[in-house]
Amino acid sequence: MNTFKSIDELLRVLEREKLLLKQMFQKRASTSLKYDYALELTEYKEERIKYLIDYGIIRDSGNFLEMEDVYLKFFEDVLQVNENINVSFVNDYLGRLNENIDYYLKEDNEQRKYNYHKEVRRCLKNIAMITVRNVIDLKRNIDNTYKNEPNYRVKLSKLNNLDEKRRNIALLINRSEDIIDNAQPVFFRVAMDTQMRIAVNDVKLQLNDSYHNLIEIEKQIIHYLNLIAYQNRIFEKVRRLKYLRDQFLLDEKTDIRQVVSMRNPLWMEPQTNYRIKLSVDNLRTSVVALEIIRKIISKRKNLTKGPKNIADAIPQEYMKTEGEVLDQINLQEIYNAFSASSSHLFKFVMNYNYHKELSAEERILFFCQIASQYADGLNFTDKYETSHDVEYPLIYSK
Repeated sequence: MNTFKSIDELLRVLEREKLLLKQMFQKRASTSLKYDYALELTEYKEERIKYLIDYGIIRDSGNFLEMEDVYLKFFEDVLQVNENINVSFVNDYLGRLNENIDYYLKEDNEQRKYNYHKEVRRCLKNIAMITVRNVIDLKRNIDNTYKNEPNYRVKLSKLNNLDEKRRNIALLINRSEDIIDNAQPVFFRVAMDTQMRIAVNDVKLQLNDSYHNLIEIEKQIIHYLNLIAYQNRIFEKVRRLKYLRDQFLLDEKTDIRQVVSMRNPLWMEPQTNYRIKLSVDNLRTSVVALEIIRKIISKRKNLTKGPKNIADAIPQEYMKTEGEVLDQINLQEIYNAFSASSSHLFKFVMNYNYHKELSAEERILFFCQIASQYADGLNFTDKYETSHDVEYPLIYSK
């Protein structure tokens, strides 16, 4: 099987065959696409279909064509219509998270430490994103299973399997929170800069919301299972009554006639309304009818027009807009200011006006981050100095 040499080549092929891929994606759940119809969508050019098969986008199944699983899963994940809930992805990211944390703690080079630091943030964001998607897919699959599955035994099995996946998602959420709060205390104390703090806070909020949604999903599953059990009991009773009736044992084995005689089935009958239409001739000649019509007209005139419940005016204090200041240091701004100065980097960072009180450790951390992130624009010398019990190189702007 051939492979694409660049992203441009892949995007060009997907754009050219978008009609065919769109039809194949829409028919993914019902049936495969016929080869003749696919040939029509590609302007009767068989080489285009052969090209897609050779590069692993679609596969040939006799007279039918199917989309390869890797592209099918990609479209389903991007469009958020995936019906399969896969918790193994989160488990893989948890393993990668621990690995990169271990690499960060053992690495001495600042540039490579920053790369591990960035990979940890990416793993955290992916864990939160996949967990949220799994919860959404789980809720949708539960509703579809209960409402659309005709076989109650299959429905019961599917709901039990979805409940097992719910427990697995909850377990992974607990493991993720444990890594952040307890399992890796050294890393999250040493590497907790502004970017890491924002990423950790966002991940905690998303995991907390997902866990609360799982509690509601658990209640819904229990409710559906109880409804299925109730319907099953009713079905078994009806089937038993039918068997006794077919064997002419209904009166002998049951007290159904006594029970039915004690019921009043009239409440199940539709309520009959007898409408009496007034005589038009009587309305024209009767004085009593004229008085009644006048009373009705007078009452309708007294009705207030417009909405009865009108909200009060919005208080002026709610119309005032107040900005919220985010307490965050912009390293790009510090680097730009340093580029325009003649001082070396350590002295500049330690004396820079941050508009808030910062400790020496935090300023030293900014020095390390700027030296690693903007190394291409800096001139590292062989001279070293010591300050605040820290030995540092003299770094100037190019």
